[in-house]
Amino acid sequence: MNRTTLSLIAGVTALAAVTGFAALDTPDASGAGAGAVAAARLPVERTTLVCPAPSDSDIADTSYASFTPVTQGAGGDGTATLRAAAGDSAASAAGGKGGSGGKAGKGAQKAAKPVLAPRAPGAPVTGDASGGDAPALVGTAEGRFAPGWTLQQTTEVAAGTGRGLLGVDCTAPDTDFWFPGASTADHRTDYLNLTNPDDSSAVVDIELYGKDGAVKSQVGEGITVAPHASERVLLSTLADAPQENLTAHVSVRSGRVGAAVQALDDKIGGDWLTAAEPAEALVLPGIPKDATSVRLIAFTPADADADLKVRLASPSGLIAPAGHDSVHLKGGATTAVDLGDLTRGEAGALVLTQSGPPVPVTAALQVTRGKGGKQETAFIPATAPVTARASSADGGEKGSTLSLTAPTAAAQVRVTASAGSGGGTAASKTYTIKAGATEDVTAPVPSGLKGAYALTVEHLSGGPVYGARILTATEEGVPGVTVQTLPDDRGTVFVPHADQDVSVLQRS
Repeated sequence: MNRTTLSLIAGVTALAAVTGFAALDTPDASGAGAGAVAAARLPVERTTLVCPAPSDSDIADTSYASFTPVTQGAGGDGTATLRAAAGDSAASAAGGKGGSGGKAGKGAQKAAKPVLAPRAPGAPVTGDASGGDAPALVGTAEGRFAPGWTLQQTTEVAAGTGRGLLGVDCTAPDTDFWFPGASTADHRTDYLNLTNPDDSSAVVDIELYGKDGAVKSQVGEGITVAPHASERVLLSTLADAPQENLTAHVSVRSGRVGAAVQALDDKIGGDWLTAAEPAEALVLPGIPKDATSVRLIAFTPADADADLKVRLASPSGLIAPAGHDSVHLKGGATTAVDLGDLTRGEAGALVLTQSGPPVPVTAALQVTRGKGGKQETAFIPATAPVTARASSADGGEKGSTLSLTAPTAAAQVRVTASAGSGGGTAASKTYTIKAGATEDVTAPVPSGLKGAYALTVEHLSGGPVYGARILTATEEGVPGVTVQTLPDDRGTVFVPHADQDVSVLQRS
């Protein structure tokens, strides 16, 4: 083995060791300590996102929005494209507005043409599609477009099962997903959408958990998703009998996928249900102030039971919901609790902590607007805080509300409205969120705005902040609603300092 190879091995070994340390201990910005060199926080250089096929309704209208915030230190070059999944049988894609775009035709032959191609960070690009042929999409951003790249997909369906607003953030592919809030009830049609962005096949297992524990089924084992393709699985085919409240678990044996559940109801509309990662304490932000009912669906994969302490983060602080200040979870079983008219006309978020020995818990809310035959639902998964920055690619459109929650301590954030897709100048405003409170903020508007604009939330100081974008629209008297949470965009990562150490080449 030659000297160059040994030096490379030594360098990689040292890098791995320092990386492990950096993940556990925040680097000292002062660089204090004998010979210590702090890790640098640098922009990510590549981001992959996947969007599920939006709808199979012939009267569906879908809009797409792509946005990358300006990131200090990002390179001057790069590209970002959003293309139809090659193996998707759907036909049409989106035409770009405020940036280059086009239409992608059927199958793999025309999948190479981009649906959206952003021109520069700092302004969104939008596109649209009509009908039930719009395919699943795979997006890749590199260089200056990668840090904080955000894609959002919003569909409006005027009638039929799942009518209303269905919104979803296109997500990064992963290997493990939990979806509390799924259902195989007779009035529900829930599809699990799986999209593989990579060059090799992915193999996926699907498990369902109801009120009595695991649902016995072998149909969900070993599902293959071809490279650059999308599969849709009807959840009711995985269960022998209907169940109202379920938690779906997606685990990937090989490869990785993007996953989301499309939940469609015969009478009260539908929405996308995105994954909620298990944690010991959870925050579910963005409950619409005019929600007429709120249902909590929670699950713990642990063998032990859990006792949840339930609090509503209202504009005035944390309060205990009357009659629902605690919820007991049986290990391995899904629990659902109807919280009724929880917010009573005020902005709100649900905060879940544990009163006993903590175990991992995942949870989501099903919220409803309207009454009687004119109701619409949305789902809010538990989400991660905005540790540094998060964006809503179409956060500035009509009917959009930015909701922010500081569950444990007061916090200060800066909200920036980007330049418009067709022109305009970005504008920023700073807000202070009280401890334990939720505030629906009045976001700034770009000056000279032309087209759509994005919103970016930056955490400046204080305790953790959780955010959500609430989108509402009334169509033929039905109050449509969809909610997308705003977890941190993870646009930067710590990169530890490493030096070549030739001493490892010396014999002892």
